[in-house]
Order: sequence, then structure tokens, then C-alpha cells
Amino acid sequence: MVKTSPFFRSGRLLKIGILGGTFNPPHFGHLRLAEEVAYTHRLDRIVFVPSYIPPHKALSEIASPTDRMNMTSLACEGNPAFAVSDMEIAAGGPSYTVDTLEALANERSGEIFFILGTDALREIYTWKNYERLFSLSHFIAVTRPGSDFRSAWDDLPEHFRAKFREELGCLVHAGSARVIPSTVRGLEISATMIRDLLKAGNSIRYLVPDSVRTYIMDTQLYRIDS
Repeated sequence: MVKTSPFFRSGRLLKIGILGGTFNPPHFGHLRLAEEVAYTHRLDRIVFVPSYIPPHKALSEIASPTDRMNMTSLACEGNPAFAVSDMEIAAGGPSYTVDTLEALANERSGEIFFILGTDALREIYTWKNYERLFSLSHFIAVTRPGSDFRSAWDDLPEHFRAKFREELGCLVHAGSARVIPSTVRGLEISATMIRDLLKAGNSIRYLVPDSVRTYIMDTQLYRIDS
């Protein structure tokens, strides 16, 4: 595990991608997405930030913060461009993106790019202090099934969209942050699908790293109690 503060100490300004999520469990879809975004957008690092309590999800099927942190750390092993931060778990309580970005902005040692899907972009105006987000970070919007960038953007409130201008293929906020449409699509793997396979007693091999699969089997996560 890489703690947040030491990770951001560097001799130069890094371009750092932030990939937040429940990671319940982390899978090859997350890893491949991070790899493609880093390569396509020339980011120096991708930091995975597991949430403590995701505010938009039911808690009944979510593994403990410790288990999800452990699995994410295992998933990222072996890739020097990947790191894992426990900042949201250490903070406790509901995990809000604006609070995470505020904390990262206080580090003042990296250019931050928050990675989200076009499905999340479409709903971003429902996030806590959503207008504040665009004074704290750039955003890279990756395409999700059934939700292309333009349709997601057009669904946002007009008064919000009016604060952006188009420039070199990006949307630039009045506070200088950019929303960057990405050609990265990722793999169509979901944590829900993996949990459903586990509940049915089916194999999840080749959907998650072997280290994560072993952890799930050893701890009997996501099993149905008889």
C-alpha cells in the first residue's frame, strides 16, 4: 500500500490519475482501464482510491473497507505506475469526491486528473458540491456502454454547461479545469457480475487477478450463508 502524502513527494510535477470506486472486488476491467488511460493520456501514475462508504450504493453486498483495500493492493502489485491510497478509508464516513479532491489539492505537488465513466458524468450534478469539483481537478471521461460523451454532456443542466467552453477537443471550465473526452472504453466486466458468479458457485478465473481470486476464496467473501 502507498500512503497518499509520501506518494505525492516527487522531484517534478506529476500527472496523476485518480481512479476512485468501491472495488468490490477489483477486477481486470479496472486494471485495463487504468492502463489504457495512463497510456492514452500520458499520465505518470494512476492512484486507486477505494471508498469507505460509497454514498450512492447499498451496503448489503459491500465487503469491508479492509478487505477491499487489501484486494486492491493485491490487484495493483507488479505495476510501478499503479498505487493505492487509503485516504478515503482512513477518513471514515461517506466518501465524497469533492473531499478527496480537496485533500489532494492541498498536496500541491501534482496535476490531478479524475477518471470517471460517461454514465457518472451524466449524474455528476447530483454529487456533493459538484461545481466545486472543477476548481480542483481535470476530468477524463471514458465511454461506458450505452452512454457516449456527447449525450452524457447534453443531459447536464444548461446553467452548468454554460460555464465551459470548447477548446482543442476538451471542455474548459471557467476555473481552468478541463473535461477530456477519452477514446478509452475498457472491458465490459462488472463487480456485480463477479459477485453473482461467486454466489452461484461459478468460477471467476480470468476476471480478476489470481491474487484477488485467492483472497476471495480464502476469506469466503461474497458467499451466501446457508
